[in-house]
Amino acid sequence: MTMGKRTQATALEVRLLREGIIESRHIVQAVVSDERGRVLSVAGNAETATFVRSALKPFQALAVTSTGTLERYKLSDRDLAIITSSHQGTIQHVRQAFNILWRADIDPSALQCPIPEGKRSPLEYNCSGKHAGMLAVCQQCNWSLSNYLQRKHPVQQLIITKVAELLKMPAEEFISAHDDCGAPTYLMQLGQMAYLYAQLASRNNLDMERIVRAMTHHPVMVAGEGEFDTELMRLTPGELVSKAGAEGVQCIGRLGEGMGLAIKVIDGAKRAKYAAAIYLLQQMGWISPSAAEALSEKFISLGKYKRLEVVGELSLL
Repeated sequence: MTMGKRTQATALEVRLLREGIIESRHIVQAVVSDERGRVLSVAGNAETATFVRSALKPFQALAVTSTGTLERYKLSDRDLAIITSSHQGTIQHVRQAFNILWRADIDPSALQCPIPEGKRSPLEYNCSGKHAGMLAVCQQCNWSLSNYLQRKHPVQQLIITKVAELLKMPAEEFISAHDDCGAPTYLMQLGQMAYLYAQLASRNNLDMERIVRAMTHHPVMVAGEGEFDTELMRLTPGELVSKAGAEGVQCIGRLGEGMGLAIKVIDGAKRAKYAAAIYLLQQMGWISPSAAEALSEKFISLGKYKRLEVVGELSLL
C-alpha cells in the first residue's frame, strides 16, 4: 500500500441530537483508497490500526472460490453470499448455511461457532455461513475438520496468504486474535482495509468478481432485512459492495472504479458508522439523493426526538 505525503486529517464527529441539542458524540476515522493502494482522501489517520472483524469475510471466501470447492459441491451464488455474511439467523439464512454443509457431506455438529443465546443450533449464529464455507474447503482439500479454527490450520493459512498477497506483505507479519465466532481476525490499518475493498471492487480478479456478484445479487443473504449492508446494496444495484464489521468497522467498494472506503468509529458505536457511511457516500457522489434519503430515514433519524448529525469531511491528499 502506498501512502501519500500526508495520511491524516481532522476526524469526523457524529453527534446524537435530542430535539436539536447535542447529547452524545462519536469520533470517526475514514480512508478512501484506489486499487493501486494509494490513499486518496482521509478523515482521521489512515494508519490507525484496528481489527477488521467481519469486514474480512469477502476475503475469507477466497478460500472457497480458489480451491474448486464451489464447483465440486455445486454451490450457488446464494451459498457464496451466505459465506460472506453476518446474518440474522432467520430460517432462510439457516437453511442456506445448512445447504453448504449438506452438499459437502458435513454434519452440522462440525460447526465450531457459538450457539446464540436462546437458540438451539450454531447454524443460527451470524457467522455460520463463513464457518460452513471453511469446512467445505477442508472437505474438498482433505484437511482436518476438527481443528479448522486454529491459526496454523491449512484453511486459515490459505486465507491469510490470500489477504497478504492482496496487501503485498508477508503473511507472518499480521497480528491476529480470535474473533467472537472463534475464527482468526487480523489487525489492519484503515488504509489497508480500504485498499482491500478497492481491489474487491476493481473487477480485475475473477475470484473476487464472483464474490462481489454473489453479494450484490443476493444482498439479503449478506445481512438481512433492514440491515445496512443489505439496504445499501439493494439501493445501489451493481454499484457498491458493502460489509460491516463489529466495533464500528464498515467497508464499502465502488464497483468498476476500483475505489474502497474504510470507516472506524473509535468507540465502536454501530449507529455512528452507518451515519458516517451515508454522509461520506453522499459527499463522494457514490449514492443518489433518493438512496441517501431512504438510508437516512432508517439509520440517521432515530425516532421522534432523536437524530444523528455528521460534522467534518474527507480531506484530499
